[in-house]
Amino acid sequence: MGKLDGKVALVTGAARGQGRSHALKLAEEGADVIAVDVCAQIDGVPYPMSTPEDLAETVKSVEALDRRIVAREADVRDYTHLESAVAEGIAELGRIDIVVANAAIGTMGPVWEITPEQWRQTVEVDLNGVFHTVRVALPAMMEQDQGGSLILISSNAGLAAFPNLAHYTAAKHGVTGLARSLAIELAPHHIRANSIHPTTVDTAMVHNTAFYELAGVETREQAAGVFINLNALPIPWIEPRDISNAVAWLASDDSRYVTGVALPIDAGGLMPYRIPHQVPVAGG
Repeated sequence: MGKLDGKVALVTGAARGQGRSHALKLAEEGADVIAVDVCAQIDGVPYPMSTPEDLAETVKSVEALDRRIVAREADVRDYTHLESAVAEGIAELGRIDIVVANAAIGTMGPVWEITPEQWRQTVEVDLNGVFHTVRVALPAMMEQDQGGSLILISSNAGLAAFPNLAHYTAAKHGVTGLARSLAIELAPHHIRANSIHPTTVDTAMVHNTAFYELAGVETREQAAGVFINLNALPIPWIEPRDISNAVAWLASDDSRYVTGVALPIDAGGLMPYRIPHQVPVAGG
């Protein structure tokens, strides 16, 4: 018996990385899944984004766990398209109980070099897309009148400032505030809302040429020597499953009275000190 038997979860950005990990963890706990991903490249994003083949792999992996899944290609920036995709999932799976608003993009640069287009795209995906995801799911959740759990994937940058990420930091702070407002407004409906704040995660958003150049490194090994200094625990990054474990907890009745919480999964990185695990040498 899983902790989420009989539940249906919506996961955005589900084709790979954190999103796929969340979908699989929820399926392992018994949930059926509505999986949404853009499966296309967004102009200006400096790393390869997900593909239809990635989403198909998520479908295959969920079905291997003997759970049902409805997968659709949809852009969280497009409210009407997203609404249609989620409605199809609800129609096929019968309900919706859990929302994991995970889809996001990341671009980098000092604020004086961020273009208006980069700012707009980041806010549209990372903040507007989260609002769209919640908004399309809420009517069905409220009509069911059986409670539910909204889990908004923010970032350490949703609780603290980071250089070269002003647009991302602003959007992720917005996600934090949105989760808190949702917790208050939806409490009478027994719908909980929380945000999760990961440190650096071992995904394509981090491991790419553009991010490495910003950090002054060229290889994964060199990147580890830099990123380890962002955390108190002596690790350079966490794995998607570390966030997925928290997602599953917030989705389950184990956290039934937890709402309005900003939950760091950050290896201690948000604490007000730094441990000099090692001194990185740029490019070396």
